[in-house]
Amino acid sequence: MAEIEEENTTTQEEREAQEKAEKQHEDEEQAALPYKWQQQLGDVDITIQVPKGTRGRDLKVVISKTKLSVGLKGQDPIMEGELCKDIKVEDSTWTLEDQEIVLVHLEKVNSMTWWENVLKHHPKIDTKKIVPENSKLSDLDGETRGMVEKMMYDNQRKQMGLPTSDEQKKMEALEKFKKMHPEMDFSNAKIS
Repeated sequence: MAEIEEENTTTQEEREAQEKAEKQHEDEEQAALPYKWQQQLGDVDITIQVPKGTRGRDLKVVISKTKLSVGLKGQDPIMEGELCKDIKVEDSTWTLEDQEIVLVHLEKVNSMTWWENVLKHHPKIDTKKIVPENSKLSDLDGETRGMVEKMMYDNQRKQMGLPTSDEQKKMEALEKFKKMHPEMDFSNAKIS
């Protein structure tokens, strides 16, 4: 039995070492890109360093539903290609900060998916390892907020050993049915 535990420990350590190596490789690939990027479920923000003293009129930025190109006029683009997912062009913007940083903000069409990369031909990240920032319930749209609140309520009820909201509804429906049909025997009735 001690051998099995030792074997599992080694496997766990190997797994952690492999994950660490994969993360380091992913970080190196991302660092080699000519831009930095981060995302939330609904949007992607890209930061591109340009020569100090650059003015807005010196830049050529093209944002379309499926493509992005950012560069200096008369030169090869700093980044150019097909976006990994579609964006809402009308809600996407770019600005020049301190005459040396181009900030590109892209609004995702599908605000429920993490992007693996910005441009399809660039290295991918492992989206399963993304840890989203804590969001407030007030940030959510009405339908999603209602769903999250119901899940939280049901989870709290389960922890207290009480029925969930769906189970409560079933029990209330059964009680109502019992009152309407006192002639029936409900002693073996099960709610599932």
